[in-house]
Amino acid sequence: MKLSVAGRTAVAAAIAVAGLLTTTAISNAAPAPKAASPKAAAPDISVDNVKAHLADLQSVADANGGNRAHGSSGYKASIDQLKKKLDAAGFTTSVQEFTAGGKTGYNLVADWPGGDDGQVVMAGAHLDSVSDGPGINDNGSGSAAILETALTVAREKYQPKKHLRFAWWGAEEIGMVGSSHYVDSLAGGDRSKISAYLNFDMLSSPNAGYFVYDDDPTVEKTFKDYYAGKNVATEPDDEGDGRSDHAPFQQAGVPVGGLFSGAETTKSAEQAEKWGGTAGEAFDKCYHSSCDGMSNIDGTALDRNSDAVAYAVWGLSS
Repeated sequence: MKLSVAGRTAVAAAIAVAGLLTTTAISNAAPAPKAASPKAAAPDISVDNVKAHLADLQSVADANGGNRAHGSSGYKASIDQLKKKLDAAGFTTSVQEFTAGGKTGYNLVADWPGGDDGQVVMAGAHLDSVSDGPGINDNGSGSAAILETALTVAREKYQPKKHLRFAWWGAEEIGMVGSSHYVDSLAGGDRSKISAYLNFDMLSSPNAGYFVYDDDPTVEKTFKDYYAGKNVATEPDDEGDGRSDHAPFQQAGVPVGGLFSGAETTKSAEQAEKWGGTAGEAFDKCYHSSCDGMSNIDGTALDRNSDAVAYAVWGLSS
C-alpha cells in the first residue's frame, strides 16, 4: 500500500530526525576496538622435498664411511650441504665451531631477514648421526623437515611478525654438546629474546607414534591444535623428555616444545589401535643402528609431522 503525499512527508521528516540522532550517538560513542590481525596460514610442506633432503643425507653417509657422526667427514659434508641450500635461499647463515671428545663439531644457524629480533622463534634439530649408521630417521627426519620449512619460508617470501631462526646441532648423540654450546654462548639478554624453541628429533619412525612435548602450554597447544584438525590423537612425550636439544634451552628458561615419533620403546596395543602399526615392537627397531637408512621411515608420519613443523613456525611467529 502506498502512503499519501502528506504521509510520505511526515515519514521523511521522522527519518531525518532519527538519522541526526543516530549520527550524534555514533560520534559520541567510544571507537570500536580493532579486530585482531589474523595469523598467517602455514603452507603445505612437500613431503617429496623432505624425502629428497633425506636422500641427500643418505648419499653423504654413503660417501663417508656410512655415517654422519660428530667429528667425521660425513658430518662436515652434511653441514656444508645444508648451508649451501640456505645461502641460496636468502638466509643469513653462520657456522659455530666447538670441540668435544677431541674432535671439532659444528652448529649451523640460519636467520631469515626481518621480524622483531626482540622476539625470536627458533626451530632446531640435531644433524649428527651415531657412528653405527647414516641416521636417516635419527635425525635426518627432523633436520630435513625444518630445512624444507625454512626453504618454504623463502619461497613464500613470508614476512613474520617475530624473527625466525633455524638451527642444526652437532654432537647431540654424545650429550647435546652443540646445543649446549650455543645456549652457553648467548648473553642473558639474547636468551630472553627467544620466545620459543621448537625441537624436532625423529619424525618418521617406521612404527610411528605421535608424541607432543608438554613443557610449555602455548607451544603444546599449537601442536595439539594441528593434530586435532587432522583427527590424529597425540600423547605427551615421556620417552624423549630431556634427551634431546630442547633440554639446554629449557634449563636456560626458554619456552620449549616439539614433536617425536618414538625410538626404542615398545608400542602398546592401545597405541597400535590408535595409530596403526605393530603392537609389541619398537617405534624404531633400527634406532642407533646401521639399518637407519632410507627404508627406515614412515612416509605418513613424515608428511604429517613436517606440516606440523610449519604450522607451529607460522602460528607462533605471525
